[in-house]
Amino acid sequence: MIAVDTNVVVRLLTQDDEQQYNQSLKLFQEHEIFIPDTVILETEWVLRFAYRFNPKEICEALRNLLGLPNVQPANGGLIAKALQWHENGLDFADALHLAQSQHCAAMYTFDRQFVNRAKGLGGCNVQQP
Repeated sequence: MIAVDTNVVVRLLTQDDEQQYNQSLKLFQEHEIFIPDTVILETEWVLRFAYRFNPKEICEALRNLLGLPNVQPANGGLIAKALQWHENGLDFADALHLAQSQHCAAMYTFDRQFVNRAKGLGGCNVQQP
């Protein structure tokens, strides 16, 4: 198994550099791939800001990537939950933070939008201090 960095994932998803896309594709065709949560988080950010993907496009791209039989994310269930929440209006980073905090009674934030959008999501109550 090998791990890949964000730039390898982004090249595979965007195909914006032919040489790097082909190198990325070859890695994904020939290896079992581990993708850390941090790489998924950074990939979402790059797709949103650099490539102007909307949430639906981001979720579709990441689901297709993570659905490959040889791809193993660090926390597939948590990422799936974060993608679902992101598709329904929660910022992806906030969704991932919340998904990873489900074992906690509460998550505190100064972000009122996060508090409002997270109401009723999971068992960790998002609230202001």
